Amino acid sequence: MSARRTNLVLATLSLGMFVLGSGELLVVGLLNLIAADHRVPIPVAGGLVTAYALGLAIGGPILTALTIRLNRRLILIGAVALVILCTLTPALTTNFDLFIVMRAVMGALHGLFVAVGFVLAMSIVAPERMGRAISVVVSGLFVSTALGVPLGTLVGQALGWRGSFTAVAVLSAIALVATVILIPSMPSAGGGAASQARYAFAPRVLAALVVNVVAFAAVYATLTYIVPFLENVTGISGTLIGLFLLSYGVATAVGSFAGGRFADENASRTLVIGAVGVAASLLVLFLGATIPVLVAVALLAFGLFAMGMVPSMQYRVVSLAGPGGQLASSLPVSAANIGIALGSYAGGVAIGASTPLSTVVTGLVIAVIAIPVAWATSFLKPPVLQGAL
Repeated sequence: MSARRTNLVLATLSLGMFVLGSGELLVVGLLNLIAADHRVPIPVAGGLVTAYALGLAIGGPILTALTIRLNRRLILIGAVALVILCTLTPALTTNFDLFIVMRAVMGALHGLFVAVGFVLAMSIVAPERMGRAISVVVSGLFVSTALGVPLGTLVGQALGWRGSFTAVAVLSAIALVATVILIPSMPSAGGGAASQARYAFAPRVLAALVVNVVAFAAVYATLTYIVPFLENVTGISGTLIGLFLLSYGVATAVGSFAGGRFADENASRTLVIGAVGVAASLLVLFLGATIPVLVAVALLAFGLFAMGMVPSMQYRVVSLAGPGGQLASSLPVSAANIGIALGSYAGGVAIGASTPLSTVVTGLVIAVIAIPVAWATSFLKPPVLQGAL
């Protein structure tokens, strides 16, 4: 495959991630509108977020296992086509229970797309560029956080939440056309789910996934409650909060893209440095909590280090799984969602018992724990296959 064709394939996968990321997080910015339209309390409407997360964390690996023998191009086309259906159905109906089901299914399709997309991206580049291929694909997700979600929220406020969902469906249709035209046919190269599972769920892989859980728990213990922190501790409000969050979003996109090069050089070392960087950023955020300039710098570094680890997380898990790489590629995102849930819960307990500043302390403590975990797992090696040279 030529360099130009390779870049087009990676760009198409990144576009798919952008669409899925926008569709996932759009509900958060439109929750009030959705709750009012369906006449349900906001906590009940929040079940849409939970359903998506559970679908992604549980349904993603299940769908990956069920489709593991299929052509990867066919899987991606089917996943994007069904995403369009799952996005349009809630916008065209008034059944809230059906809305919940569609969000769970869409989450599972998101997990499937991530797993297959990463494997395909890694298979079309030279081994020394696998980390960069992962970073290009995953950057679409973080660009959606920085740009897609705010723009979708604005569309929702102007045209209603159904208008935003329709816009995501149109973007999904564009991604579907690009997938059909540009993604090459690629038969599954591994064995069935059963033969891959012994490698995908090996102790060394599960140990590497712990890094994902702890790192994302550290990030989201603070990030989930960053707005109350900025308002009540730093003392900023209104447009400034949006600018601070935008700067964090841009930093995550840059970090995820740059992290691919470091993953190619040494993924294990990158995870250790990333964990140290997250802890240092949270320490600065704690010490300079009342100084807006220091808070802005800390958030930029926070985003760069936290999401700069993502390509290395994916790279390590797939590498350690060996022949089970295709099935294992669905596990990092599941582990990340477990970490997000645990971190958000820990931060919620902290802020409930104290002040928003306590969420930064909680994140810092977890980040400090992540450092030795990342260091210990850096000694893990991929399986030595019988007959390998």
